[in-house]
Amino acid sequence: MSIRYSQDFKDSLVKLHQEGRSLKSLAEEFGPSKDSIAIWVKQATPIMIKGQSKTLKD
Repeated sequence: MSIRYSQDFKDSLVKLHQEGRSLKSLAEEFGPSKDSIAIWVKQATPIMIKGQSKTLKD
C-alpha cells in the first residue's frame, strides 16, 4: 500500500532539498523514500516549453 502525501508536504520537502538538504536526510527525517522525493523534486523543477517555464505538474 502506498502512502498518499499532500501536495503541501511534497512542496515543503522539495523546498528543503532546493535549500541544500540531501535526499537521504529528508527521507530519514520525514519518511518518504529518497526515490519518491527525487521524483517530486523533478516534477517541481521548471522546464522551458516554447519559451514558457512549466513544471511537469502543469
